[in-house]
Amino acid sequence: MSASSPPTPAAPSTIRDLPSWLLGRAAARGRGLVAEALAGQGLKMWHYVVLSAVADRQPVAQADLVRGVGLDPKDMVGVLNDLQAAGLVERTPDPKDRRKNAVTVTAEGARLVDTCATAARAANDELLAPLTAGERDRFMDMLRRVAGVGGGAAGVGSAGHG
Repeated sequence: MSASSPPTPAAPSTIRDLPSWLLGRAAARGRGLVAEALAGQGLKMWHYVVLSAVADRQPVAQADLVRGVGLDPKDMVGVLNDLQAAGLVERTPDPKDRRKNAVTVTAEGARLVDTCATAARAANDELLAPLTAGERDRFMDMLRRVAGVGGGAAGVGSAGHG
């Protein structure tokens, strides 16, 4: 995997050492590596995010997915349409409220989530390759604190997913 891109011009001196700028550059590189890994599995980033969220929370109401992953409702419909057409999710009337759709992952979708999770972890390993194992642990601890998220089990927005 190599998300190689043409060299970027040096950042202006007033911003190149700002943590926010450096985090943004690292995030862009990480997203590129993960997007490349997911493309190898036939998925785009938002498709993987939504598929992972469905797998974690199923059965889940479409509206709860929108709130959970922060995707615009119109975009969510398109992503779910794509995932359903590919046989990765199913939408059925929610047994608790038949006016809503409940979304579940298919067996094929669950297999793809596992495959993509492995690919995303490998992409993140490439991102963090310059660090030793101890440095990675410390970096991840500091990054969680800076991002304002707790440690523990990996979620949709964790480093393991994107």
